[in-house]
Formats: sequence, structure tokens, C-alpha cells
Amino acid sequence: MDWQTPEDTVPSAFITEANARAIVGKPPATGAWREGDPVGNRQFQSIGGLALERGGELPSIRVAYETFGTLNATKSNAILVLHALTGDSHLVGDSGPGHPTAGWWGGIVGVGKPIDTDKWFVVAPNMLGGCQGTTGPASLAPNGREWAAGFPFLTIRDQVAAQVAFSDAIGINRWAAIVGGSMGGMQALEWAVGHPDRLDRVGILATPELSSADQIALNSVQVDAISLDPRFAGGEYYGAADGEGPYRGLALARRMALLNYRSPSELNDRFERSWQSGISPLGNGGRYAVESYLDFHGNKFTRRFDANSYITLVNAMNSHDIGRDRGGVAAALSRVSAKALVLGIDTDRLFPVNHQHLIARMLSETIDGGAAVEITSPFGHDGFLIEDEAVGAHLARLLAS
Repeated sequence: MDWQTPEDTVPSAFITEANARAIVGKPPATGAWREGDPVGNRQFQSIGGLALERGGELPSIRVAYETFGTLNATKSNAILVLHALTGDSHLVGDSGPGHPTAGWWGGIVGVGKPIDTDKWFVVAPNMLGGCQGTTGPASLAPNGREWAAGFPFLTIRDQVAAQVAFSDAIGINRWAAIVGGSMGGMQALEWAVGHPDRLDRVGILATPELSSADQIALNSVQVDAISLDPRFAGGEYYGAADGEGPYRGLALARRMALLNYRSPSELNDRFERSWQSGISPLGNGGRYAVESYLDFHGNKFTRRFDANSYITLVNAMNSHDIGRDRGGVAAALSRVSAKALVLGIDTDRLFPVNHQHLIARMLSETIDGGAAVEITSPFGHDGFLIEDEAVGAHLARLLAS
């Protein structure tokens, strides 16, 4: 759900209390991309309105996306890459105006990389409900104000329906591959089940067949952390007189989530019981290094994300059940005709590998003969974003199949 940022590679001793607690002042009311902000490498595509699975509609949707490589004359080399919960369309590239973070899969996508942009035309959209240019709660509604808490409930299927309309709008009738991890993997799996005639291959990384009660429970406390922040104001915080939003609640939700993205062994080995300041842990004051690490990432996150969007996307994840209204998981997965890579991580405590093994067993054609690939990583769920060599090798096999 997250991506590795440069400070993730810095020894814990260098993540200081100062930079953990204050990253150049207070965060803005929202970290969403807004009209008038630098566009960066984004392109935009309007796809019209969309009737939603649980009722209601969005009268007009705009999708922000980025592309890498060149589309061939027959349009047969297009790959759709779908990001995770807190990702966006900035798949490859430096941070800079319009892009608060560097691309999240630069070790996988690019010239000479496993998804080689000398061969493939890669499209990375920001998902519906997101906050980096695609229509979401921070976008303007027909009344000229932000949708805010009035943004309708979305499901994974709604997000894929928007991606299908987006594909039509940019002229891609069939994808050579659709690849996604975590929440993006839910969408890739939904594509393969709901639109089997629209893709040749599918890469399903660190993704379950449904969101379990345990996973929904983990999401629920993150939503509460945001909604109980007094500055959340029922979701109507964009025009706050003091310019402040629910950054404390959003940062806390991020800290909670990060504990699910990484493994216990990684945190224990990396931080041990190291102390962040010179004050004895037996006295008052000071912090453990792991606390500063969590604070740093929580505070940084509030500068690039939107609280309403986080709640919208988490609720969409909770809706995920590939077998819903399809006769169950096995019946749904029997519809898949794409060649599939199903990949799990042995230390993933968010979506444990038993989910990926179940999916692989029920698919008719995987590149590993009905088996899931299980990679070994100390990084837990985030391994699909960090273990470039291992993940890239399996994606290269998928694309060669």
C-alpha cells in the first residue's frame, strides 16, 4: 500500500525527533492536488458520468494519468499499472513541482527494466476517489464546492468501471497486461473476472480474493482516527478559517497502517530498542527510534494526501469480494482467461500468502501451473514495492508468456 521513499533507507539514528515532528511547519488542510497546482507529468482524460454500484452517480469524472514508452501502431503493447491505496499516477520520475514524491516503481518500470518501456507502453492512472488529479472528495462538485463528505460511496467495481471507460476514451480496447498490487491488485483481479476479453495477462501482487473481517477491522480504526479528529469537522475542512485540517488524525491513521505494511521482524531488527535522544529511556522525555520513524512518515503523508479520500478508498477496499453476486470466489475466478501471475510475500501480515495461494489454485491458467509465487522478504506487505529484483523477475516472466 505504501512505497519505499529515500528516508526508508536511512539508518534509524538519522530520523531525528526534529524532522519527525516538524517538516517545515504545519500541514495544509489537504494534501490533495488542486486546480492551479503544478501539473507535473500528469495528463487528464474526461470519461463522462458513472452510475455507481451502491446507488447514486458521479455526473462527471476526470482521470489523471501518466504514460511511459510509446504505443505501437496496433495498440498491442499497452500495459495498465494500478497503484495501491496511497499511490498515484507518478509511477516513474523524480519528485518536483506537482509531484511531492518520486515515482513509486522506478525499479520495475523503465528502459531495460522488467517492464521495459522500450517495448511496452505503460499507463498509470490515479484511481477514482483518489486525490492526485482524478475525481475524488477534494474535487469540485457540480455546486462549485468540494465534494467533501458528500462524495458517494465507491466499490472496487466502481473504480474498475471508471478504468474501463478511461481505457475506451484513450483508445485501448485490450491490454497486453494489467498489473497491480494491494488495492491495485484488487482492481486487476476485478478486471480479469469482470472483463476477461479486455486483457491478455494479469499480475496480482500481494492481494486477497476478498477483504476479511480482520482486514476490515484494521481499516475501521484508521477511519476512526481521522473522523474523531475535531478538525475533521464531518469532512468539511477544506475552507477552515485557520487553514488547518485533520492532519493529526490522518497522520495517526498512516502510522497504524504502516504497522500492517511492514513485518515485526523488520521493525525489531531495524530499530531494536534504540533510543532517539540522549535522555535515558528510564527518565522523562525522549522517544524510541521506532516512534520517531512512525511520526516522520505520518507527518510527511499529510502533505500529499487527503483525509476524505483516505476514508473513501479504505471503504472501497472493504467492499472487495471477487465472488460477491457471482456465485462465490471459485465461480468468479473460473471466468478468468488471462495468463496470470499471482505473487505473495512470506511476511505479509496485511494480506497473508494464504490468500494468494487460494487465488492461484482456482485460476485456470497461471504461469506457475496453478501455484502462487511466494517471495521471501523482511519487508512484509511492502515487499512488492521494495523487492525490485525478485518481483521484477516474475513480472518479466509474465510478460514473456
